[in-house]
Amino acid sequence: MSATPDAPAESSVIPGFHAVVPAGGAGTRLWPLSRAGRPKFLLDLTGSGRTLLQATVDRLTPLAGPDGVLVVTGTRHAAAVAAQLPGLDEGPGGRLLAEPSPRDSMAAIGLAAAVLLERHGEDVVLGSFAADHVVHGAEAFERAVREGVVAAREGYVVTVGIRASGPSTAFGYVRSGEPLGLPDAPGAVRSAGFTEKPDALTAASYLATGEYRWNAGMFLVRARVLLDHLAAQLPALAAGLREIAAAWDGDDRDEVLARVWPGLTKIAIDHAIAEPVAAAGGVAVVPGDFGWDDVGDFDSLAGLLPAGTLGDASLVRRVAADGAFVVPADGRTVSVVGLPDVVVVDTPGAVLVTSREHAQQVKDVVDAWRAAGRDDLL
Repeated sequence: MSATPDAPAESSVIPGFHAVVPAGGAGTRLWPLSRAGRPKFLLDLTGSGRTLLQATVDRLTPLAGPDGVLVVTGTRHAAAVAAQLPGLDEGPGGRLLAEPSPRDSMAAIGLAAAVLLERHGEDVVLGSFAADHVVHGAEAFERAVREGVVAAREGYVVTVGIRASGPSTAFGYVRSGEPLGLPDAPGAVRSAGFTEKPDALTAASYLATGEYRWNAGMFLVRARVLLDHLAAQLPALAAGLREIAAAWDGDDRDEVLARVWPGLTKIAIDHAIAEPVAAAGGVAVVPGDFGWDDVGDFDSLAGLLPAGTLGDASLVRRVAADGAFVVPADGRTVSVVGLPDVVVVDTPGAVLVTSREHAQQVKDVVDAWRAAGRDDLL
């Protein structure tokens, strides 16, 4: 691993802003490279010497400060997260929040919001950024976050709309409405609604209007505003998270977690907050004019690695196999002959062979192994 970047200049830190990094999911479309015990956010998938999680924290630290990034992950991965990010602490006042079990993104982000509200008071603004995305263009990313914080201070739930590079059917879309008229956030507009993953024809028609951007699941909002919206939409979930947060830095955390957490509603923040609040006019969009990839499958990963290999390129040989992507993770040599755009992932105990065209279907084979009772492969 490369050294952690130097601490940010104090002037670059946004006062009252805290970055929340939900680190969860198994990345099943990147199996067998990504598995439940070591999911993609813990891996260096770009060859940078930093894992996706570390790169995410590196990107956010200049904006939130060295003590302003908080990570939410499952208990299964807490030790690995702590090892990759020295300085986080699970104890009272710590910046590593470990969930007893997965309850989807609303519980994870809501817990962070409630803990931040308890610790820092009414004015705290949080930004939520997934641990397993790749971003290129630091200046444009920082500009989007700064504008998002401005809009969040005005009471909006703010999402970052990614400039689409094409009519992808792999992402949801957010539609932009009228400008908010905020001098310090000139790009901020009201959201006119969210759309789930469309078909290719619909996606192309969206982009032709110039009103739609990809929804990358990046949200900025005052912690109090988020929890108030949650109390209006799902009052039991909001109350449970507030109860847990009140005990988080105390001696009774474990007891409260064990009693309350299993009963929390399992729901994504998009469905719990973004969609209903957007319908009521309370969601804003700031433009994200930076390179972004959610590294959702091997086709996406191959696009990030022009050399066509993740790992030791000396172990790979291709003949008449343009576009082939190879991961020689077991240390063996891999030869590909006459199979353009094939994907070969060789790991200890499991080998995957597919094509870039069918990369999204890798999840189906994971489901098949699970149905066969082969949890050892997952």
